[in-house]
Amino acid sequence: MCGIAGLFLKDEQHSQALGRMLSEMLTVLSDRGPDSAGFAVYGQPQAAKVKLTLRARDEAYDFADLGGRLAAHLGSEVEVRTRATHAILTLAEDDAAAAEVWLRANAPEVNLFASGRAMELYKEVGLPASVSARFDLPTMAGSHAVGHTRMATESAVTTAGAHPFSTGPDQCLVHNGSLSNHCAIRRNLQKEGVGVETENDSEVAAAYLTWQMGRGMNLGEALEASLRDLDGFYTFVVGTEQGFGVLRDPIACKPAVLAETEAYVAFGSEYRALAGLPGIESARVWEPEPATVYFWERG
Repeated sequence: MCGIAGLFLKDEQHSQALGRMLSEMLTVLSDRGPDSAGFAVYGQPQAAKVKLTLRARDEAYDFADLGGRLAAHLGSEVEVRTRATHAILTLAEDDAAAAEVWLRANAPEVNLFASGRAMELYKEVGLPASVSARFDLPTMAGSHAVGHTRMATESAVTTAGAHPFSTGPDQCLVHNGSLSNHCAIRRNLQKEGVGVETENDSEVAAAYLTWQMGRGMNLGEALEASLRDLDGFYTFVVGTEQGFGVLRDPIACKPAVLAETEAYVAFGSEYRALAGLPGIESARVWEPEPATVYFWERG
């Protein structure tokens, strides 16, 4: 049993309140996932720039020194911004691949959790309210965001096992449920050259969608394909640079609710996560149908 929350803003009316709203939603869902929590927030991309989300074991890690060494290697500027155990490194988009190779070779003590033009991703072990406060989620602004509260079933309670999982640029997935064929999918992805770093079945689902989108599918098409290939009980919420998608398995035993107004689309594992949102009393509220893809994207 885990909790999922997501918000997709249709305009800028609530962009400054995005983090506060998501934080409140995750806190409400604490009893569904007290082990760990995480979230991905999508902001305004900077032209020709990419952001790398890194995580160290403790807040004393010298990310400034790491950024300086990476900048010297690349021969170009690297901006470093820290939040507790995480840091966001902003650098030239053309340097992203070289930066990732250098970090994996020269900073094995640091986890590279995500990359993208718009997305920042944060996750840690702990109660959702504590994780939210630790990273100052209520102060974050953006266009859309997804979050997760975890009750571990398939793997250990670790930060690496927390959600969201990101396996491609500006892509992330949060998941409630379990996949019965994740080992077979993992082997198939490895044959295609797609690596999965943890034992978590949810990362396999994220990598599967990244692989399909890398083959030319959009998010909706990749989610449709997953209905054919992924077995188990699941509710997925997926974020990309342009939008946000929802999918439940054909049996749909995991709870889910969507709400839509003129200003936003919101997802929660339970309605109580949505009850505090502005304008919710006049929203269209419904339970997503089984085996049905819902997604919203910017033009």
